[in-house]
Amino acid sequence: MEKKDDNISKLNNKLFEYGLKAELAYISDEEDALSELEINGSLLMKCSKELKSNKNIVMKAVKNDGLSLAYASEELKNDREVVLEAVKNIGYALKSASEKLRSEKGFILEVVRNSGIALQYASEELRNDREVVLEAVKVHGIALQYASEELRNDREVVLEAVKVHGNALAYASEELRNDREVVLEAVKAQGNALKFASEQLKNDAELVIIAEKSKIEQS
Repeated sequence: MEKKDDNISKLNNKLFEYGLKAELAYISDEEDALSELEINGSLLMKCSKELKSNKNIVMKAVKNDGLSLAYASEELKNDREVVLEAVKNIGYALKSASEKLRSEKGFILEVVRNSGIALQYASEELRNDREVVLEAVKVHGIALQYASEELRNDREVVLEAVKVHGNALAYASEELRNDREVVLEAVKAQGNALKFASEQLKNDAELVIIAEKSKIEQS
């Protein structure tokens, strides 16, 4: 029994050593990296520090997987071209961008025009910027949830959001969820958005009919 336990212990040690070596393994050759990253951008995490600072390498990675921006050097997380490429792939990549870029209005306007949902990771100041939020909700109505409380009570902003995505009504202020025109636009876009309207408007006969018609058309 002791011999068997000893063999198991040795096997476990070998497996641990193999796993550790595999974890420590990294890509250091530029050509190898370019080839691997074209298939799987997340492999940037396995690249050497030098490669993570190489713009060509990082661009290749983020084009395949925007979230791989998280593994890029701090310098490249502050590179407009790199970050924009990552956001084009997936809006959530903005989370890994530098604080400076996430606070730069001109850049964020460019970002949200590609991915409205990226508004989530813009600076607090820009999530309260009417122009920025309007651009974001025109692309992804549901981005309204990341706007400031003040802008979620802005009628024009909310109208733009619900026209794109009816269920954005859920993030509008209480006052606007009781605004008949706002709710009408929401249910035209998505019939089930009526559930987010005020109690009074949920019982509006005309709105109920329009909502049901919208559900049928979208089914």
